[in-house]
Amino acid sequence: MLGLRPTTAERPRHVDAPRTAVDATASVDTVLAQVLRERLDGAHRTDPVFARDLAERVSAFVRQGGKRLRTAFAWCGWRAAGGSGDATAVLRTGAALELVQACALMHDDVMDGSRLRRGAPAMHVEFERLHSATAMTGPPEGFATAAAVLAGDMALAWADDLLTETALGSPHGTRLHRHWREMRTEMVAGQYRDIHAQATGASGLDEAVAIATLKSALYTVERPLALGACLGGADDRTLHALRSAGRCAGLAFQLRDDLDGAFGDPAVTGKPADDDLRTRKLTYLLAVALTLAGAAGDKAAAHTLAPGTAARPHDTVERMREALRRTGAQAAVETKIAALATASLRHFEASGAEPDVRREFAALVERASGARPARLGEAPCGR
Repeated sequence: MLGLRPTTAERPRHVDAPRTAVDATASVDTVLAQVLRERLDGAHRTDPVFARDLAERVSAFVRQGGKRLRTAFAWCGWRAAGGSGDATAVLRTGAALELVQACALMHDDVMDGSRLRRGAPAMHVEFERLHSATAMTGPPEGFATAAAVLAGDMALAWADDLLTETALGSPHGTRLHRHWREMRTEMVAGQYRDIHAQATGASGLDEAVAIATLKSALYTVERPLALGACLGGADDRTLHALRSAGRCAGLAFQLRDDLDGAFGDPAVTGKPADDDLRTRKLTYLLAVALTLAGAAGDKAAAHTLAPGTAARPHDTVERMREALRRTGAQAAVETKIAALATASLRHFEASGAEPDVRREFAALVERASGARPARLGEAPCGR
C-alpha cells in the first residue's frame, strides 16, 4: 500500500455488524450519505459550477436507488469468512461498490444510447435537459455525452478514494486492493468486448459468455464476495469456494438481465425493454436463439436475429421477441439460470459458512436471478 493513514477527518466511525444482508443494504445507505456529503463539500470548495451541475447530479444518482446487491454480497462474503463485530470496513467497501456501479451505469447508458435508468432519465439525458434549460450554445448531444462521461469518471474517482482509504485502515488492505484493482480491469475488458462484439457482428455462445462474465458476473457477485471475504480474513480455500459461488450467481444475474432486456416491463425494471434488441446487442439469450435456430433449420428466425449494426425498428423488435420464444431460447435461458443458481449454492456451502449465512446467500441469489434455486436439503449440494 501507499504507507499513508486516513486523516482524522476521514477516519470512519465504528459501525456494528448488521444482523442480515437486508440490514447491510440499509446501513450502506447511511455510509453513502456521509461519504457523499464529504465529497460534495470538497466539490463546492473546488468550483461551485462543477459542484452544482455535475457533482450534485452524481450524488443524486447514487442516492436514487438500485438494488444494493453488491453491498449485500460483500456482506455475505465477510460473514462467510467469519466476519463479526465492527462492520465499518465492509460497509465502506459496499459504498465504494455502489459508486463504481454508478460509474458503470452512466458510461453504459452513453455507449448504448439508453435514455432511462432506475425509472428516471439517464445521466446524459439529464445533461441534455440542462443544456436546453440554460440556453447553452452548440449541439446538446455533444455536451451531454461529454458531461455524462465526466460524471461517471467522478463516481469512479470517489469509489477509488473510498476503497483506498478503507484499505489503508485495514490489516487486510493489500489483498483487498488487489481484488479491487482486478475488478476494475475486468469491468473495462467486459465493456470493450461488448462494443467489439457489436462492431464485428459476433454471435457465438463463447463470446456471449465471456462478455457476460467480464462485464457483469465478476463485479456484480464474485468480486464483492471476495472483497468482503478478504476483510473477514478468509483463507484460500474459503475464498476459492466463494469466488466459484459468485461466478455462478453472477452469470445467473446477467442472464436474468438479458431476459429483462428483451421481455421486461420498464415500469418494473426501470429501464427500456427493447434497447438490447433494437441495437442487436450480443447477449447469451441471443446467442442461444441463433444456435437453436440453426440447429432447427429455422431460417426465418436466424434472419430476424442476424447480426447488423443498424438500430431495429419497432416491428423488427417484436419479430425478434417472437423468434426468441419460438426457438425455445427464452425457456432455455430460464433453465440455465436455475441451474447456475443451484450450482452457486453448492459452491457457497463448500466455503464452510454458517447455516444462517447460507440461507441469506440463497435468498440473495433468488433475488438477483429471479429463480428459486434448489435449497440445501432439497438437492445434493456438494454432498
